[in-house]
Amino acid sequence: MDEPTDDDDDDSGAEQDQDQLQRLRHRAAGAKLVRRRRSVLPTVARGRGGSVILRRMRVTAPAASAAPAGRVGVDAVHVLSLARRVLAIEADAISRLAGRLGDAFVAAVALILDCRGRVVVSGIGKSGHIARKLAATLASTGTPAFFVHPAEASHGDLGMITAADVVVMLSNSGETDELMLLTPHLKRQGAKIIALTGNEQSSLAQAADVHLDAAVDSEACPLGLAPTASTTATLALGDAIALALLDARGFSVEDFARSHPGGLLGRRLLTRVRDVMVTGAKLPIVGSDASLETAIVEMSGKGMGMTAVVDDAGRVSGIFTDGDLRRCLARRHDISRTHVADVMTRTPRTIGPDRLAIDCVDLMETVPKVMVLLVADDDKRLVGALHMHDLFRARVV
Repeated sequence: MDEPTDDDDDDSGAEQDQDQLQRLRHRAAGAKLVRRRRSVLPTVARGRGGSVILRRMRVTAPAASAAPAGRVGVDAVHVLSLARRVLAIEADAISRLAGRLGDAFVAAVALILDCRGRVVVSGIGKSGHIARKLAATLASTGTPAFFVHPAEASHGDLGMITAADVVVMLSNSGETDELMLLTPHLKRQGAKIIALTGNEQSSLAQAADVHLDAAVDSEACPLGLAPTASTTATLALGDAIALALLDARGFSVEDFARSHPGGLLGRRLLTRVRDVMVTGAKLPIVGSDASLETAIVEMSGKGMGMTAVVDDAGRVSGIFTDGDLRRCLARRHDISRTHVADVMTRTPRTIGPDRLAIDCVDLMETVPKVMVLLVADDDKRLVGALHMHDLFRARVV
């Protein structure tokens, strides 16, 4: 038997390669391409001696026919008309709600005011979002409160609620299953229930100790489906409760600041001058009998652009600033022979250490403007100094 030659191997391999290539091409041709993409297919080339070499070739699939966008343009007249209608409906809902306030609202406020525990606010869906906001508003205005998800309450969070608590439930229908399942357990524990619903005949309204009517004539949604006017009315009613409690407790601006120490308002209302003023070794200070040369060295060494001048008892006599120094140089004073008391500003602006730091801004901005205030006690003794940069660092301004 003759041995196979190299040419026989080449012909056999070429046929196999051609078959494989044909199958790949049929498969590529039959593929349904949704979007334009690149695929890689092999192609055949002849090498030396007639050998077949498979090379890769990029084939770009035809782009799918672009579907019509079907986008509807914005009709400005229609959009504004719809927006005004939404606002009018929601405003009307709140207005009507105000007219229905009465003894039930007073009873709800009194019940929460007399609460020895905490206020627990609960709701689900859109009412749940309003409930979270109500709990946050109550907590930040002097009424300890937190939100409990009604579904989670049925699976252990009910243990967070005690007999000393008041539970505020929000449900437009007043028939929310998750809330209704909680009601008998809460009543058995002894907790009081305030319900805010849109249906005074609902199961939740009937089960509550106090019911507040938050009904609306219609939703603002053009389809009449999405909770809009109803959630706005409930939100406003919750705010009314929180602020009535704020007033009843005598909650002050300072109390509000203590609940918001991290915010700008909290910093402005809580930060005192003594909290940010410069004291001790960092405070530039010289006696009233010091030379101008000594005062300049003290001023330049402490980096506040001034030095305080005090008498023997430590009371403020004046202040020597970089502005005073420029005037001395312009008048050619002999630095070594001039006393600081002769060229200082004798009536410096001062502030008490217990004043709010934000009060410094008004004093500094009064014409002529200054960048530094001396801090003195009731006996006019120097206790510190405060630069505008100190206020910036404390984020008071």
